[in-house]
Amino acid sequence: MQKTTNLAKFFVNLNIKNVFKMDIQTAKLELLKAILDSENSEFIQRVSDFVKKEKNDFWNELSLSEQKEIKKGIEDLDNGKRISYDSFLKKIS
Repeated sequence: MQKTTNLAKFFVNLNIKNVFKMDIQTAKLELLKAILDSENSEFIQRVSDFVKKEKNDFWNELSLSEQKEIKKGIEDLDNGKRISYDSFLKKIS
């Protein structure tokens, strides 16, 4: 419950409702101020982990059509639609 409480306090202090009314630069400055004002190292680590995950998640870099293709491929595999590696190589050659 401690994590939820700290996160809730963070957003209350940030006054998240007003952030959405601000322009993006102001919102970023408010977020930065809230982070700088925090002395909770666990919270800072979670924010850091979140930012790293968002930055490194290749999925967000894919186009919607690429994401759709990958999801379709996974669905096909889940439904037993598979071909051998050799068949795949022949198909793309």
